[in-house]
Amino acid sequence: MRWQGGDRWHDGEKFRYPASVTEARPSPDALLRTARRESRGQLKILLGASPGVGKTFEMLREGAELAAAGRDVVIGIVETHGRADTEALVAPFEVLPRRTIRHGPHTLTELDIDALLARAPDVALVDELAHSNAPGSRHPKRWQDIEELRDAGIDVLTTVNIQHVESLNDIVASFTQVRVRETVPDAVLDDAEIELVDLPPDELIARLKAGKIYIPEEASRALGHFFSKSNLSALREMALRRAAETVDRQMLDHVRSIGAAGQWAAGERIVVAIGDQPGADILVRTAKRLADALSAPWTALVVETPRHAALPPTAQDRIAAALKLAATLGASIAVVPAADVAAGLHAWLREARVTTLVIGKMRRPWWFALRHRSIVDTLVRGLDGVSVHVVPIDAVPAADVHTGHGDWPWRHTALAVAMVAATTLVAQLLVRVIGVNAIDLLYLVPVVASATLFGLRPSLVASIAAALAYNFCFLPPLYTFTIADPANVVTVIVLTGVAFVASQLAGRLKREANVGARSASENAALAAFGQRLAATADDSGTALAICEEVGRLLGVQTVLLCRHGVGLAAIAAVPADPALGPIDMAAAEWALERGEPAGADTATLTASDWQFHPLATALGVLAILGVARPERGDPVPGDRRLLFTTLVGQAALAWERIRLEADARQLGALKQRDSLRITLLASIGHDLKTPLTAVVAAAEALAAGQGGADAAILTAEARQLRRVFDDLVEMTRIDSGALAQTLEATDLVDAIGAAVHDLKSDLGRHRLVLDVPPSLPLVDADPRLLNHILINLVGNAAKFAPDGSAITIAGRRTAAGVTLSVIDSGPGLPAGREAVLFDRFARGEGDDRSGGTGLGLAIVKGFAEAMGLTVGAANRGDGPGAVFTVTWPDAKVRRARSEDMTA
Repeated sequence: MRWQGGDRWHDGEKFRYPASVTEARPSPDALLRTARRESRGQLKILLGASPGVGKTFEMLREGAELAAAGRDVVIGIVETHGRADTEALVAPFEVLPRRTIRHGPHTLTELDIDALLARAPDVALVDELAHSNAPGSRHPKRWQDIEELRDAGIDVLTTVNIQHVESLNDIVASFTQVRVRETVPDAVLDDAEIELVDLPPDELIARLKAGKIYIPEEASRALGHFFSKSNLSALREMALRRAAETVDRQMLDHVRSIGAAGQWAAGERIVVAIGDQPGADILVRTAKRLADALSAPWTALVVETPRHAALPPTAQDRIAAALKLAATLGASIAVVPAADVAAGLHAWLREARVTTLVIGKMRRPWWFALRHRSIVDTLVRGLDGVSVHVVPIDAVPAADVHTGHGDWPWRHTALAVAMVAATTLVAQLLVRVIGVNAIDLLYLVPVVASATLFGLRPSLVASIAAALAYNFCFLPPLYTFTIADPANVVTVIVLTGVAFVASQLAGRLKREANVGARSASENAALAAFGQRLAATADDSGTALAICEEVGRLLGVQTVLLCRHGVGLAAIAAVPADPALGPIDMAAAEWALERGEPAGADTATLTASDWQFHPLATALGVLAILGVARPERGDPVPGDRRLLFTTLVGQAALAWERIRLEADARQLGALKQRDSLRITLLASIGHDLKTPLTAVVAAAEALAAGQGGADAAILTAEARQLRRVFDDLVEMTRIDSGALAQTLEATDLVDAIGAAVHDLKSDLGRHRLVLDVPPSLPLVDADPRLLNHILINLVGNAAKFAPDGSAITIAGRRTAAGVTLSVIDSGPGLPAGREAVLFDRFARGEGDDRSGGTGLGLAIVKGFAEAMGLTVGAANRGDGPGAVFTVTWPDAKVRRARSEDMTA
């Protein structure tokens, strides 16, 4: 059985149809996603509930159908597992050789992605989407190879089982007792067409017993474990649900992209609260599934309190790993500083208008369970309008549970007790002066001082020690913990209570001060970073500022690379002279070309010691920022990722500013040069116009006076010189914006006659055909500019047309307006250069022979656009020659002649 899933999607929110809708418009996000999908190769995933359902068989069958339809289909890699029927389907295809990789004593074979990219087929068949590539491959996972193929425009057919989907990993492990290590991010499936290849469990078990999936020994073992009927039924249900979710999202995306009527439902917003305890990955996957079910955006939130600085490295690594997993699954990341978890969580939930909170509940000893229950109650209390999803986290190894014993501030507690002891000694000296009743107030001093200096826990110990010391040393009977007078009991209780409250308030103020100080420190660092970048005005200074500030704030090594010739070059680094190997440079090149992070702890070229981030701007990727840690750890921990993203954004803006300032300086120089050129040409036009006119007149007079052949040549060349001069002057007027025009009703027949009269000497060797109907209406035009247009077009035709050939000037009334065409019988226009001919100084074939300047057609275009007209050029369809057309839009066409005559 097969079940079709639908087209690719990437979605955020859910909506439903209302009873009535008055208007709708396409969603810009949906249109952008559609445009992105169309720019890449398509991905079709054959999804199965388990091995043996026939995914590879179905992939090969569909590949054969595509090949029969004329598509170029190539097998990149297919695992036949020795099955004869599968190998028979592989035989008709072109199979690319695999790439061999030496790994210790073994030789492994993998997909040769470079050979497949060089072959560039229409469709590539790549089996086993979740496969992990051998060490030394360009990508650690095969799904990343497929993404690169899609970026190259290659369609891909592939296969995967439902247990390999990242968000379903822990659910599958819970009932199959098998933890799948090879997983695929949900985003890969979200951007693909899903086709479910399905078999009922009984048929699948029958195939297993018949030896069609595993050899008999392995088949009998699998029947008792993974391939039980209950497991197969559960996996089948999960596959059906996952495909159904794809259908739903594909429908939503399609409706949004076409602007169909629809109304958004109340938007769901999901937040998963991540702490330092184990099991955060379970919370993240649960939140991902919940977000998918509700089609809602989701966020992984860490509330950073002062105690985070004292967490052991294992707890900090757990937080960073959970945030990284959440980012991989498509979550937004938020790190919120706060004095305590409950206050920070409540404030952020209110600000973000969250509807669902996901938190965990861990099985612990009873004394920790009581404390954990109180924390959960504190978190839940006051969350009006927020649904709380509590996820049980069981079976956590005891060694992984962080109880808090290890981080008790013993040294600070000892100092607090010492302060109480010192206060007791001072009180013994002052008791005869101030009396016993005033001694209790002295004990508030060490309690408040401990809370201010050391925090809450030492101050609580100090408050208890102060109450005991006061009772032991000053209340009768002395030097015992017995209290004889009931009034003294009240005094001790009040002292203890006041000390406890004072320590709580002082501790809270200290926590809030620490959080505020850290936030202020980060904000001040970002402000200083921005000010330093704003103060630099060159590439080297900006690059050095970026490297120094990022390295100082994150405690990492940094390097900034830019394109230099055919490769990348480091223009700044901290420390200087970074050691960048071939793999590091390959990762940097990848980040520059793709605009995506690459290198250590990313999805591409993870063998690199550096992690490279592109400085992407509106001008493109201008530079690459690399970060690394000497101890080969994650260069950007999860709790510092938000700060690092902000730093990268500011660095990109600074680099873009440097580029724009350089472009502005070049533009200023060009404007100054153009202004000088325009001034020079204007001066030439003013000073040479009168003598040039006199030269032309003298040459014509000499020719009229029987001056012979030399006089005729002089006359022709003088006229050519005046025409070139006029072209230069008119182009100067166009560039300077000083082109004045006066539009009036113009008869095209009269305009053509005036231009032909001015060109009578050039048209003497050609036959002129005037094909302008008498009924052609008048048009709006400036007679002087139109005369220049016709002189240049007709003169251009006379220049290239053979002697004795016809030059046709045709006018037509169309539905869009009026067209005037000049048609010659010359060599025609170079293919693909029709529009380029209207650029200034563009010269066609034969201009060298005829002395053309390449300005005539540019002037035609400039004058036409000034009057609101359009010009075009094309080759004749009925023989050799070119056609140049000027078009008046209907708005610039007057009434027909007959109407003017009777008006």
